[in-house]
Amino acid sequence: MQPSAVPATAQSGSLPGGPDESESLLRRIFTGNGIVTILAVLLALILGGLLIAMTDKVVASTAGYLFARPGDFFAAVWSAATSSYVALFQGAIFNPRGTGVAGQFAPLMETLTIATPLITAGLGVALAFRAGLFNIGAQGQIIMAGILASWVGFALHLPIGLHLLLVLVAGVIGGAVWGGIVGVLKARTGAHEVIVTIMFNYIALYFLRYLLDTKLFQRPGETTPISPILDPSAVYPLLFGSQYRLHLGFLLAIAATVFVSWLLNRSTIGFEFRAVGANPKAALTAGINVPRATVLVMTIAGGLAGLAGVAQVAGTEKVLTDGVAATYGFDAITVALLGRSSPWGTFAAGLLFGAFRAGAVQMQIQTGTPIDIVLVVQSLIVLFIAAPPLVRAIFGLNPRKKQAATAGKTKQAVTTGGAA
Repeated sequence: MQPSAVPATAQSGSLPGGPDESESLLRRIFTGNGIVTILAVLLALILGGLLIAMTDKVVASTAGYLFARPGDFFAAVWSAATSSYVALFQGAIFNPRGTGVAGQFAPLMETLTIATPLITAGLGVALAFRAGLFNIGAQGQIIMAGILASWVGFALHLPIGLHLLLVLVAGVIGGAVWGGIVGVLKARTGAHEVIVTIMFNYIALYFLRYLLDTKLFQRPGETTPISPILDPSAVYPLLFGSQYRLHLGFLLAIAATVFVSWLLNRSTIGFEFRAVGANPKAALTAGINVPRATVLVMTIAGGLAGLAGVAQVAGTEKVLTDGVAATYGFDAITVALLGRSSPWGTFAAGLLFGAFRAGAVQMQIQTGTPIDIVLVVQSLIVLFIAAPPLVRAIFGLNPRKKQAATAGKTKQAVTTGGAA
């Protein structure tokens, strides 16, 4: 049998550096998870803009004579959507009408402040996702971290530096223990972590409300459920002075992102986490201690969420209330999903959602757009992130059709080469 005269690259349907190889590279770029995520956000913003237009009075008035003067209607739709998003940008990133440079960049500082607990709590959720676990308990972990961190902050009176360090350690331990208990229950009894974490959220919330009605936590002379103010030595220092709320917690959020990235991609424990998340049975067969990995990942995830609790009580609020966690624990799930459970993706998603939160108020004040529109946009982002085939179909990025076309070219090339 004579060897084929067709080179291997020709048999595969492409030449080195040829158009087919370039097309394959472009296909991988434009159908990958990153571009789909960006397109999902873009699509959500477009639909959000349409919803904004539907609530605009000028759009409603021009709709009455749409067929007579359609230009007025579409101009009103464009104006309503763009003016709202411009106001959102000015309230979240840069306000050119601010007083001086400090006032102009004040929105960005507020975005970073709001994003800080979203990033750390999102990392806790994302880490559990990578190990095949659903950590829906970031809300409770933030609360428990806030309880311990605030108590250390107002009950103990220690030197500067040592006091803040103990507050940080206490908060991380509080979140880690609350998450680790879930891991133990999952590993020892097989209890589903979703149900357990949801129940633990309620336990933490009602435990907090109980404590705020006791002498141990309630501020003297107050009837409302609020703790004493943390000592000055127990709060995060501000990064850019008192004109902004941005504090040390943001730098810790960056450090936490670096740590999780190293943990997942460079450490043996991270490899075990990823192996368990990919296939627990195969991981067990390969000699990985799956119960140990389950407990450990939930403990670390809880500790990361605990950083969010510390950021709230020692950075932003400086007191403990029953709203210390706000909705950060639940928003962290959305942040982790948008970030595709990757550390830096979660970091970017936290910044995006922080910008949404910071800019929503300015958008409502400046344009009268309901603040709930921002929540709708966030929900649409989650919807599209959960349905990548839908996003690909809308933007015409269907990899299966292109793969079929490429397979046809390959078959034709092989047939031609064989005939030669």
